[in-house]
Amino acid sequence: MPWVVVGVRVVAAGVGGAGLGWTLWHGVDEPGTALAFGVLIAVGELVRGGPDGREAAPLAAAGALAYALLAEIAGHPATHGVPQVVTVVGAAALAGTAPHVAFGRAPILDHLARRVLTAGFAATCFQPLYGSGALDEWLGQGPYYAVLLLLLLTLTCLCDAVLGAALARARTGWPYGPLLRDELRALLGVGSAICATGVVIALAMAVAGLWALPVFCVPLLLTQFSFRRYAAVRATYRQTIASLARATEIAGYTPTGHARRVAALSRAVGRELGLSEPDLTVLEYAALMHDIGQLSLVDPVPAGATEPLPAEEQRRIALLGGAVVRQTGVPAEVAVVVERQADPYREQPLSARIVRTVNAFDDLAGCGGGLGGPLRALERLRLGTARDYEPRVVEALARVLARGGGPPS
Repeated sequence: MPWVVVGVRVVAAGVGGAGLGWTLWHGVDEPGTALAFGVLIAVGELVRGGPDGREAAPLAAAGALAYALLAEIAGHPATHGVPQVVTVVGAAALAGTAPHVAFGRAPILDHLARRVLTAGFAATCFQPLYGSGALDEWLGQGPYYAVLLLLLLTLTCLCDAVLGAALARARTGWPYGPLLRDELRALLGVGSAICATGVVIALAMAVAGLWALPVFCVPLLLTQFSFRRYAAVRATYRQTIASLARATEIAGYTPTGHARRVAALSRAVGRELGLSEPDLTVLEYAALMHDIGQLSLVDPVPAGATEPLPAEEQRRIALLGGAVVRQTGVPAEVAVVVERQADPYREQPLSARIVRTVNAFDDLAGCGGGLGGPLRALERLRLGTARDYEPRVVEALARVLARGGGPPS
């Protein structure tokens, strides 16, 4: 296990253990409020399933941040401190994920660690300032107070994005920059809703008390369910494209599983080269449909391998495939990649270079072509880097294969 992952888990466990010990020693302040926020966070974790997989439990995140920034409850000052925030958030998150583990889903330790550390960071930035009276002296209860809460939440989300990208980098070995960019892009979507809901709950609790929790959490919960439906539609869309791509296999033009292997390996190479998530989606769709132009041929290409064909024939098949893709309603970027995959690499967009290289590798290596198959295929690709294959893409493919990131057989 990478040391970064171990370090984050150890730090989160230490912070959670220290908070639990302090709370047990000194007792729970405002137990009713602590229980209400604990139930909210646990329910949020129980119905987890976010829009893009980066924040899988937005309701729990909003509740944890609101509890960390809670200053007043129905006109009375809140007395809970940083250790109690960490304890309540950690215990509730653990309780909410327990049913997922009971039903056979793997425990999400990194997610729990991020939840504890994020809530602890927000509480550490806010609670000492509020408890010392500095906020009332500097800002009072006017609009600047709400602005301060938003700034604190924004800083907390940025730190969480940095931590999430570091964990993903340690687990996958993918470049850190694109991972961080994807995390930050997610903040503009569901992240903004989480921050706004957290601030509104923290402010509304000062007037409405615990009634603010259900009133202001229902919209976020409904938004989460809407995102779930959107994710389901996207999954169905991808399955439709995959089914369409299998037409060449069913017709006997390409080997079984060729399109799936090329798509999986192309996505891994795209990750290695730092493509963002939207670009990876276009790349995956194009890789799935890269051979669909073969359906227009009178006679199938032997074994479906287009790499040994003359350059003009490869370009003709690619243009035929692009014309078919444009009739399917798939985004135009996908059709462009399919059309350009047979051009000299210096004239291609990066996605087309990846598809061409990976497709040639699968054609040359053959499905399970022995130990020498992949090595010979990589050697052939390196010999073709003068015109046909970009050296940077070939080396990225070699790194992915060296890490065992090849497609399933």
